[in-house]
Amino acid sequence: MKQKSSQKTAIFKTLGPGFLLAGAAIGVSHLVQATRAGADYGFLLLWVLILACITKYPFLEFGPRYAAGTGNHLITGYKKLGKFPYWTFIAITVGSMFIIQAAVTIVTAGLAEKLFGMGWSTFNWSFIIIGVCIALLLIGKYPALDKTMKTIVSLLGLATLVAVILAFGDGRLENAIAIETPDVWNKVGIAFIISFMGWMPIPLDASVWHSIWTKEKAIGNKKKTTLKEAFFDFNVGYFAAAIIGLLFFIMGALIMFGSGVSFSGSGVEFSGQLIDLYGKTLGDWSKPLIGIAAFIAMLSTTLAVTDAFPRVISEIFTEEKPGWGKAEKWKNYKLNVFIIPVLSLLILYFFTASFTVLIDFATALSFLSAPFLAWFNYKLVTGNDLNEKDRPGKNYRIFCLISLSILVIFNFVYIYTLIQ
Repeated sequence: MKQKSSQKTAIFKTLGPGFLLAGAAIGVSHLVQATRAGADYGFLLLWVLILACITKYPFLEFGPRYAAGTGNHLITGYKKLGKFPYWTFIAITVGSMFIIQAAVTIVTAGLAEKLFGMGWSTFNWSFIIIGVCIALLLIGKYPALDKTMKTIVSLLGLATLVAVILAFGDGRLENAIAIETPDVWNKVGIAFIISFMGWMPIPLDASVWHSIWTKEKAIGNKKKTTLKEAFFDFNVGYFAAAIIGLLFFIMGALIMFGSGVSFSGSGVEFSGQLIDLYGKTLGDWSKPLIGIAAFIAMLSTTLAVTDAFPRVISEIFTEEKPGWGKAEKWKNYKLNVFIIPVLSLLILYFFTASFTVLIDFATALSFLSAPFLAWFNYKLVTGNDLNEKDRPGKNYRIFCLISLSILVIFNFVYIYTLIQ
């Protein structure tokens, strides 16, 4: 009995990287894309959300699996696979990290002003939010990030669940089902499906982040993470992200679908519309609740991203400089945790007029790269780096290949919509 209790304690002690994954996932894809899917199409696109979460599951799970099985992160694995996988990942990261950092920070800043009403500019809020994130990461290091994200994701889940329960009042479900849904099988609709699926619940390069966080957690615990512990942690985080995505989708369908409001393409403005529409539907008392849920969603993403990209860059430098130790890695991380957010905000400042073009570029890059990263991850976990018992079984491999085929098909559909 004591042995079972100690095993459960050990498993719960390894929880953390999954919450970081959930925190990184629950951002623009949930607050804007999932809510917008429900707002524009009712429950019609529920299958897209479910399909995206199912097909990405194995390839994101391979990140912690590889880290637990080998003690290394996926970047080391990509380098072993050869120059193409290694440099493809680097190109994807460098090509999107500044834009992603800027995008999540600016939406978080806009929501902060909407929630607190201090009269500050979006850029002032951006610097404050980035400053808080950097201070937390440098002073508290990984343990502080770990504990903070567990709290944030838990609060977000609770606030969103309460908001959805409230949204079911006054026959809104019956109304949402009764309203005729618009045609989705046109160029605009298909483009939205592709972008919705591409970012739900998170782009596949996050599997690398998760593998790094899993390795850091093992170092902090001073023991190797077992495969069972890694699976449990991943499933907690992944299903939390998927369920919260579903909750935001339901909110959009119940509160916004059929409202007659023309929704903005801007993440900040759309979030403001969501909060205002809640106030009109349920009463002004509901605004703080949905405002807090939206702000927490974006703050969790900003914090996770502010940590993830510097860690990735630091690990890439370590791969190129095998003599580097813990001190050199930490120094490089500290440098990048300042450089990446600052450069991101400068890009935002100088390219505000064309920022949507930059966002489109980043999302397209992430979406088009998904099958490549999925294949790289599959090759790593089915190769000799992992013990036979740690590799996916026959049926799971078949499921992986089917999922990969679906990602490839959607890529061709995306390219087709672009050239039409």
